[in-house]
Amino acid sequence: MYKIVTRKQLNDAVVLMEIDAPYIAAKAEAGQFIIYRVDEKGERVPLTIADYDREKGTITIIFQVVGASTTELARLNEGDYIHDVVGPLGVATEYDEGIKRVAVVGGGVGCAIAYPQAKKLHNMGVEVDLIAGFRSKDIVILEDEMGKASSHLHICTDDGSYGYHGFVTNKLQELIDGGAKFDEVIAIGPVPMMKFVCKVTKPYDIKTLVSLNPIMIDGTGMCGGCRVTVDGKIKYACVDGPDFDGQKVDFDELMRRNSTYKEQEKAHLCRLTGGVR
Repeated sequence: MYKIVTRKQLNDAVVLMEIDAPYIAAKAEAGQFIIYRVDEKGERVPLTIADYDREKGTITIIFQVVGASTTELARLNEGDYIHDVVGPLGVATEYDEGIKRVAVVGGGVGCAIAYPQAKKLHNMGVEVDLIAGFRSKDIVILEDEMGKASSHLHICTDDGSYGYHGFVTNKLQELIDGGAKFDEVIAIGPVPMMKFVCKVTKPYDIKTLVSLNPIMIDGTGMCGGCRVTVDGKIKYACVDGPDFDGQKVDFDELMRRNSTYKEQEKAHLCRLTGGVR
């Protein structure tokens, strides 16, 4: 059982939880994830580790309430317990030696994953441009935290209600056109966003890492559910990733696979019991 130490509602649909998990916190690195079950009958759900505190022995997860399992998780409060949490899973992000300037691009709740990447690089002394995209001002999350974890924070909104008016790809292109020399770009967010970030960087031969979020079950490479095609070869996001060279990822295949269970993933609120099915 894993105790929820802190719970914060970041916006109407996004929740932050700090969880007492000393063994995971001792080993966690940027780019890795956990798999949780709310109760013994719950499904296994992967979530990226948004932050960790080795001294306190806690990890932080940030998730969007989009289906049955995240709805059940969001109902828990400080002092409640999650049945089990497994991690850290996946390969920690590897950074090239000698990098001086990196653009970290996050989209929506993907900014919760972009944040630890920017924080790690910033602590390494790298100049970090953190480009964070949201539909509108009312769903912006982690602005203060991202500002402290970057050299330059660029908040973008689709509707222009806050910060830069436009997509993250537009801002990235503007920075490149303005003379920014990026050694690397890290893109994390919706699959179409990552695909188009790679289209922006490809003409400049900028190394671009993406964090993939395919359907995942066991998280140990046994089930094959999280397979993705990278450079024409089958890879498994849980053990080979989740980070991959974005220029080599078959994004169209990934989008098709991610939509396989779209109808089944919708949460249904039972009117009799109030439970989620």
